[in-house]
Amino acid sequence: MTSTYVKDAAQAVTGPPRPGPANRRPLARRVTDWLTAVSFTLPALILFGALVLAPILYALYVSLFNWGGFGSPTDYTGLDNYSRLAKDPVFLGDLWRGLLLVGFSVLVQLPFALAMAVLLNQKLRGRAVYRMLFFAPYVLSEVITGVLFSMIFAPDAGLADKTLGAIGLDGLGGLWFADQSTVMPTLFLVMTWKYFGFHMMLYLAGLQSIPAELHEAARIDGAGAWQRFRYITLPLLGPTLRISAFLSVIGAIQLFDLVWVISQGGPDHASETMAITLFQFGFKRYEIGYASAISIALFLISLVFALAYQRFVLRRDTEGALTNMRATR
Repeated sequence: MTSTYVKDAAQAVTGPPRPGPANRRPLARRVTDWLTAVSFTLPALILFGALVLAPILYALYVSLFNWGGFGSPTDYTGLDNYSRLAKDPVFLGDLWRGLLLVGFSVLVQLPFALAMAVLLNQKLRGRAVYRMLFFAPYVLSEVITGVLFSMIFAPDAGLADKTLGAIGLDGLGGLWFADQSTVMPTLFLVMTWKYFGFHMMLYLAGLQSIPAELHEAARIDGAGAWQRFRYITLPLLGPTLRISAFLSVIGAIQLFDLVWVISQGGPDHASETMAITLFQFGFKRYEIGYASAISIALFLISLVFALAYQRFVLRRDTEGALTNMRATR
């Protein structure tokens, strides 16, 4: 007790102990961690600024001019290109066709991919072969896919018309991509063939991460196949479904190469998308100012959707991921 009393008295006179090297270590470690993070992220930030932010800002600047792409932009027109955009029937049609593609993708393509994923997640003979066959179209480039289906749906001489004629349904054949009334449904059929395998593989990965014990326990409790799917599979597959829907919507909004190879936006703008309209004005008509306004509009539509989707749909998933990261530290 005497030694403790003496130590307390000495501390009262001399004050608290000065911080030693062990006390300064957390600050040094924080500085080191900050410098490490900066050294890793700075190259990526430089590339992002040079390849993403700078072109966006330049397109925004050019969209304020009536410029054909030669020389320097000097004919300043302010927001005239955007006013023209709001009145352009082709661009307004692009918005409508984009909504149609988004609706078809979310309501038809994704449920079909989910159904195939659930089927191929069962114990089937040769399911690895089926998975490879269904995923193979996604591996093909859009150019190859476009050329292939341009030949398949060629009027009269294509495989589609010949097959329908062989089974006595030649009346269902038609101009396919050359008719305004059939070009969008036919185009969406090609899109489904091309992209559903990608979403199917996403769903398969999500399905295989669901513990089999949950389904077994539900089966023992008397739950049927639909009940297990409704109350176990769908909730646990929710994060994968939401990411898949996001990718599908963004892809439909920015669709270009597949449509360009197949129809170039025709006939009479019936299959034109915003990206194709941008290309037509920028690289065919050399109206770079107006094309830049279209690119800014396309960027803003994608950005607003991405932010809103993350805020209202992906919020729970991102919060859960951050919570798990903090828990593992």
